[in-house]
Amino acid sequence: MPIDKKLLEILCCPKTKVDVIELSHKELEEINKKIKNGALKYADGKPVEKTLQEGLITKDKKTVYRVDDDIPVMLIEMGIPL
Repeated sequence: MPIDKKLLEILCCPKTKVDVIELSHKELEEINKKIKNGALKYADGKPVEKTLQEGLITKDKKTVYRVDDDIPVMLIEMGIPL
């Protein structure tokens, strides 16, 4: 389910304050492929093991945040650096 536009307007990376946008289908596929290959870690160093159903990415394309059950997980340690 798409993120509410009003919510998306106020969300930003909690660390850098860069605005976020929804991941495109192509970006989501690429990130999930990297997750399956064990190539991505969260900002806290733990491996990303669960693929994304939805996600948000900073406009500078440096960090991804999960969206689980329609809830953006905007915690610094849960960011996925690209």
